[in-house]
Amino acid sequence: MARRTEPVRQALPERRPELDAIRLLVVLGLIFFHSSLVFATDDDYYVKNSETTEVILIAAGFAVVWAMPALFLIAGLGSWYSLRRRGAAGFVRERLLRLGVPLLFTTLVLNPLPQWLRHRSEGRGHDESYLAFLPRFYDVHVELDEFPFLVQGEYFETGHLWFVLLLLAFSLMLAPLLRVLPADRVRPVADRLARESLRVRPAILLPAIPLALLCAFAGMEENYAGWHRWAYLVFFAAGCALAADDRFRTAMRRAAVPAGWLGAGLFALSGPGFAVADEPFTEMTALSIAIRALFGAAGWCLVVAILGHLDRRRATRATTQPPEPHPSGTRRRAHAYAYLAAAALPIYLLHQPVVVAVAYFVVGWSAPIPVEYAVIVTVSLALTLAAYEFLVRHTRVTRVLFGMRG
Repeated sequence: MARRTEPVRQALPERRPELDAIRLLVVLGLIFFHSSLVFATDDDYYVKNSETTEVILIAAGFAVVWAMPALFLIAGLGSWYSLRRRGAAGFVRERLLRLGVPLLFTTLVLNPLPQWLRHRSEGRGHDESYLAFLPRFYDVHVELDEFPFLVQGEYFETGHLWFVLLLLAFSLMLAPLLRVLPADRVRPVADRLARESLRVRPAILLPAIPLALLCAFAGMEENYAGWHRWAYLVFFAAGCALAADDRFRTAMRRAAVPAGWLGAGLFALSGPGFAVADEPFTEMTALSIAIRALFGAAGWCLVVAILGHLDRRRATRATTQPPEPHPSGTRRRAHAYAYLAAAALPIYLLHQPVVVAVAYFVVGWSAPIPVEYAVIVTVSLALTLAAYEFLVRHTRVTRVLFGMRG
C-alpha cells in the first residue's frame, strides 16, 4: 500500500516578506513590460504603435530571464506548505477555488477584450461591436497535444492567464505525489541531496543543466515569456524542495554571489545570438541551440542569486538590528505586507486588459515614444490599482472570483 510522503525536514511556514515583495515587484513590473510591447519592433502585441524601436526587447530581456521563473519558484514554495497543511484532497479543493475559479471567470469576462481591440486596431473589425465579437472568441475546440492549454480557437486565447493555468496544472500534478511516493524511498534521496547542497556549494546550481537542455532541444515559447512551458515545472519543483528542507535555502544563500556573476555572464553571452539568429526560439541550428542553453542556465543562476541575496539580507537584519522599539511600526509593516501579498493575483489578472485598453487610445497620438509610454504606464497602473481596491477587494463575491479568500 502506498504511504504518504513526509518531507525530509519541514521548514516552518514563516512569512517571508522578501518573497511577497518579489512577487508584487514582478506583477507590477508586468504593467511596465506589457506597456513597452506596444512599441516593440519584433513582438506581435495586441495594439501596436506606428513608431517602434528595437531597444524595447533588448532592455526587457534581462527581466524575462528571471522574473516569471521566480514567480513559479515562489509559488512552488507556497504550494508545498499548503499541501502539507491541508493534505492532498484539501489542497486540490483550495487550488481549484483560488486558481480555477479566477481562471475561468477572467477567461470568459476579461480575456475577450484584448483580442477584440487587436481585431479593431488591425482594421479587420472596426465596425464590429464587442457583443458581436464574443461568439468568435468563444468558438473553441480541444487540442490534446497542447496540454495543458487544451482549449484552442481562432480568436480564443489564454493570453496572460497562461501563468495561472500552468500553476493550476502543476499544483494538481503535485497533490497525488503526497500519496503515491513511498516515504522510505524518498526520504533518504532527498536527505542526501540536501546534505550535498551544503557540502558542495556549486551543487545548488545543478538544476541549470536540465533547464539548459530543455531550452536547447525543446525550444522556447514566446507566448510564455520566452521559456518553454515545462521549464517552469523545474522552478516550481525547486520551490517545493526549498520548502521541504531548509538546507536548500541555506545553500541558496551561500551561492547567491557567485550565482549572480555566473548568471549575468551566461545571459550576456546569449544576448548577441538572439539578435543574430533568424528564429532563435525554435530553429535547430548550432547557434540557436547554444544560445537557448545559455539562456536556460542563466535563468536558474539569476533566480538563485536574487532570492538567495534577499534571504541573506533578511538573515543579516534579523541578527544585527535591535528589536522594534515601537510595536505599532511592526504592525504597520505586517498590514502592508498582508495587503500587498493579497493584491498580487488580482492585479495580475486585471493588468493586461487595462494596459491594452489604455494603449488602444494612446497609440494614435502624434507624440514621442517616451511620452506615450509614460502615459500608458501611469494610467494603466492607476486604473489597475483602483480596480483592485474599489471593485475587487471589498466584496466577498469579487474576492472569490479573483482568487482571494472570501
